[in-house]
Amino acid sequence: MDLIEVARDALDDAHVPYSEYRVGAALRTADGTVYTGCNIENANYSNSLHAEEVALAEAVKNGHREFDRIAVTSGVRDGVTPCGMCRQSLAEFAADDLVVVCDEGDGETSEYTLGELLPNTISEGTLDDARATGDARDAGGD
Repeated sequence: MDLIEVARDALDDAHVPYSEYRVGAALRTADGTVYTGCNIENANYSNSLHAEEVALAEAVKNGHREFDRIAVTSGVRDGVTPCGMCRQSLAEFAADDLVVVCDEGDGETSEYTLGELLPNTISEGTLDDARATGDARDAGGD
C-alpha cells in the first residue's frame, strides 16, 4: 500500500473554506493498520484540526500506540511537513525513527525521521527530569 496515495485520497474529505489549503495524512501502525486524516478548519482558526492530528486521534481511539510511518500531502503537493504542534503530538506516541514521507509532487517524495524534524522533543522523560529537579521550566513549560 502506497501511503502517499492513501493520504491523497484523504484530501477529498478536507473542510477548508477559509484557507482552501487541503492536507491529507496516512498514519501506519506497527501492525500495518492505516488511519487517515484531513484538515478540518473552523472559523476561529484555533479550533481547526490538522490532518496528522485527525489520523493520530483515530488510531489512538482504536487502541494503537505504536507507529512506524506517516505520509502527508497537500492539494498543491508542495512538500508539506507536519507543523511543530503535529510533530509534538506524534512524538507522544512515536519514536524518533518514525518515517515521515512528504509529497513533493510529480511522483517525488522526501523522507525524514521524526527525530530530524523535532530534535530535543518534550517527552515523559523530560518532564520526569524537571520534576526531579523541581523546575518545570526545564521541561519547556512556563
